[in-house]
Amino acid sequence: MPAKIAVLAKQVIDPEMPIAAFQIDANSKRVVTPPNIPPVVNGFDENAVEAALQIKDSQDASVTVISAGSSFALDVMKKPLSMGADELVLLQDDAFENTVDSFQTAQLLTAAIRKLGGFDLIICGRQASDWDNAQVPLGVAELLGVSCVALGKKVDLQDDKVVVERLIPDGYEVVEASLPALVTVSNELGQPRYPTLRGIMAATRKRPTIWSVSDLELDGGQVEPRLTLHDLFVPVSNTECEIIEGDDEAEAGRNLALRLREEKFF
Repeated sequence: MPAKIAVLAKQVIDPEMPIAAFQIDANSKRVVTPPNIPPVVNGFDENAVEAALQIKDSQDASVTVISAGSSFALDVMKKPLSMGADELVLLQDDAFENTVDSFQTAQLLTAAIRKLGGFDLIICGRQASDWDNAQVPLGVAELLGVSCVALGKKVDLQDDKVVVERLIPDGYEVVEASLPALVTVSNELGQPRYPTLRGIMAATRKRPTIWSVSDLELDGGQVEPRLTLHDLFVPVSNTECEIIEGDDEAEAGRNLALRLREEKFF
């Protein structure tokens, strides 16, 4: 029987965009999406797609990508399909707008996983590049009641267990967990594969499954945010530059040392 693998992915603002294009709407307390810079699939989540496809390359398996948000750029979110994933499920609703609330997002993704009949293995990126919370995968594992192995650099399915090479500060350790299980991966897993022309053409013909709150059969309390964002702003940084001079390099060095001592740097 084919292994069922789910990959949880997130659409994010391109982290490589120029700093000058980054803006915050103080009234709505959200980052303004630049109109001329398309969003991207979160980088670590692309590593998760690659981990799932490596398993699919070696054995009979299906890969379903699931994402939650209030709106999606389909050309962006179809990238996992063009890489080789089989299905794309988008949880799209205005009620899913508050992506800063990790628990709410975990509730949505868990409901989708259950509606899809569950999976043998769920793979996630270690964190998203927008909020960097790294909480959603742990929440999903807790809500599903499955094991969670974090920071994998290699993932393999063997019979009824997942074998993960897990990163630790001075190397890695090999961890095994019974299925079903959830694994988060990091960029040490390797560069995600590029979509092929055949994959891109196949992805254009595939229609994602789009579900709203009513499709997930969730009540208002389950999608109600538990986290309140009181303020969101870009920190103001005032810097001053003082040029320390001298008649020669040696005197300039002495003057610099004296100035640093005055400021109590040492």
